[in-house]
Amino acid sequence: PREGKPCRKAAKEHEIPEDLDKILENKGVEAVSGLCYVKLSAVEMACLDGGDEEGVVSQSVSSHSDLIPGVYEGGLKIWEGTFDLLDYISEAEIEFAGKTVLDLGCGAGLLGITALKGKAGKVHFQDYNSTVIDKVTLPNAVANCINDRKTSRPPSKRLKKAKPLPDTLTKCRFFSGEWSEVSRLLLSSSKPFPKYDIILTSETTYNPDYYSALHDTLAQLLDKNGRVYLASKAHYFGVGGGIYLFEKFTEERNVFRTSIVKVIDKGLQRCIMEMAFKDSS
Repeated sequence: PREGKPCRKAAKEHEIPEDLDKILENKGVEAVSGLCYVKLSAVEMACLDGGDEEGVVSQSVSSHSDLIPGVYEGGLKIWEGTFDLLDYISEAEIEFAGKTVLDLGCGAGLLGITALKGKAGKVHFQDYNSTVIDKVTLPNAVANCINDRKTSRPPSKRLKKAKPLPDTLTKCRFFSGEWSEVSRLLLSSSKPFPKYDIILTSETTYNPDYYSALHDTLAQLLDKNGRVYLASKAHYFGVGGGIYLFEKFTEERNVFRTSIVKVIDKGLQRCIMEMAFKDSS
């Protein structure tokens, strides 16, 4: 194994359970930026109560850390870059209709859910931790799709028959695992795999050790005329990464052209970067 490189957490696909109401049981649902999401405090409590096979929540709580490299990569918290990118998506009027979209390092999945609401053809969600996909991303996708289906009435307790999945959910797939493992899983799958028209990713440039995996995953999975929208802080104290460092790394690889399309100068500087292949239209 290479020294000092992220451990390669195996990739797996998470099936969408049939009983959608059960997914949302005992989870308070809040609204943020017009999207539903499950209360992360309730998720943490349930996980500490033994609902977390990976044990990442107890480790995160006991070490007072939102990041434990190779163990837990911060997906139980909604980072501000996500809101920056949500704002940018609406300002730039990014079109999702009919597109194939990946929410990379999705955490709560708000970016992918926004693409779904924008009538994307397919939306795939990836997070390092399976706990995050099962306890947060999937429930959030379900909460938003159920609301769309029921004109936003909360799920009724009486209906116990298995209902067909809402159409919007049938467009979704969910994956956990380390980036290069996930791209390997997708590319080797027997299901035909369309490359992504749009990859959305937020706060994924904090650790320079991961740049190679991040860059190669984007290069392998993006359609030749696709676009990546990446939200990041200019600099991450303590871990050493940041948008300009990743931009320099990308320039050296000479695969993508990059442009900083928005700078947010409140507090710590934050940026939105757009990436496209050098030879794309």
